[in-house]
Amino acid sequence: MKKLLDNKKVAFLVYLQKQRGYSELTVKSYEEVLTEAFKYIDIIDDNGQIIFNLMPYRLHIAALNAKTISKKLSAIRSFVRYLNEVNIKIILQADESIKVAKTLPKPISHEHIMEALSEADLKEKVAVLMLYSLGLRISELASLELQNISSEWVRVRGKGNKERDIPLLEDIKKLLDEYLSNFMVKKYLFEKNGKRLSENSLRYMITKVFSRVALKVTPHQLRHSYASSLLNSGAPIVDVSELLGHSCMATTQIYTKLGSALKQQNYNKAHPLCKDEQ
Repeated sequence: MKKLLDNKKVAFLVYLQKQRGYSELTVKSYEEVLTEAFKYIDIIDDNGQIIFNLMPYRLHIAALNAKTISKKLSAIRSFVRYLNEVNIKIILQADESIKVAKTLPKPISHEHIMEALSEADLKEKVAVLMLYSLGLRISELASLELQNISSEWVRVRGKGNKERDIPLLEDIKKLLDEYLSNFMVKKYLFEKNGKRLSENSLRYMITKVFSRVALKVTPHQLRHSYASSLLNSGAPIVDVSELLGHSCMATTQIYTKLGSALKQQNYNKAHPLCKDEQ
């Protein structure tokens, strides 16, 4: 059984990358979870029925926070679903879900982004503004090909290889033209030695830009900023969900909660009765 699972784990990871379009970093995290988990999971053969008892593994990771535990269990469930689909029937035991509180994303203010851009070079500006003006995931920026950038639209291939078209602002197009006239890239927007620049290299670039103005910012926060700005300016949630490439609108609704939280903070600062209580 161990040899069979090892072989199927390799096939599963290839499936995640080739069929589901997951990034290398995400696939690596799945591999790490599965390698760790199967050191502890109790595999039982009950009259030909294979059972994965997760309890020993859950005891091993019990000290971790709820969000981390939930992600690890989710990776195992995904692997088991894959096994069932390829006719290796598995039953999970001790598979109860972990309740995780939904946390609000933390967007970066437009003013802080502009401040950081004032200290950035041309390549850094393009990276930041592509994330901020298009709401891209870092994996989508890393894999963005020149052929998918037109004068008015950018075609993005997101999770599950789903494509979406996002409007390209005129000022961003001018910046792109300047960038392309200075950097001899051939296939991808960001390249190094003829190959696309890695996600980690792009992350480091973004981190470096904002560290100059004493801010700690991730690429995903720029995506949050994009979504929050659109929703707070009255853009319909269905349109924002499509622009972000969300498969479920419930994911986009997290940003509406963020908007409400900001409105509450502004109200508390502005209303005279609130001031009297402070």
